[in-house]
Amino acid sequence: MRDEPRQPFDFSHQLHLSKELLCTDCHAGVEKGPVAGIPSVSTCMICHSQIATDRPLIKTLTDLQTKGLDLSWQRVYGYAAESHVRFDHAPHIRAKVECSTCHGNLSEQTVARASVNLTMSFCVNCHRARQVSNDCQTCHY
Repeated sequence: MRDEPRQPFDFSHQLHLSKELLCTDCHAGVEKGPVAGIPSVSTCMICHSQIATDRPLIKTLTDLQTKGLDLSWQRVYGYAAESHVRFDHAPHIRAKVECSTCHGNLSEQTVARASVNLTMSFCVNCHRARQVSNDCQTCHY
């Protein structure tokens, strides 16, 4: 596993999911292509221009947006370049693979953390269980 990333603040997945938001509300790219996308300040402000505007953290987000700055989120998962692995979220979402399969139960987490060790055996076992391709070219280039 990678070292645990240091995020710009302790974003609470737990709080947001308890408000019945979906992963795809903030990680919009996940249904469209390979990268789930890490939400920008503009994404946060879609809701927070109207909700909890008096809270210090939301005021900080508002200031960042006003200044044209963004958050420096750090990726939780990633593959070393020498692995020659490509991962595409979209086909996994279309196949109804739950986000929690790899990301754990985020409704019980605040800051996202690596929940599984994304080794080749983890992926191969999941593909085998779902009876989908384990051809090398599926994941490797």
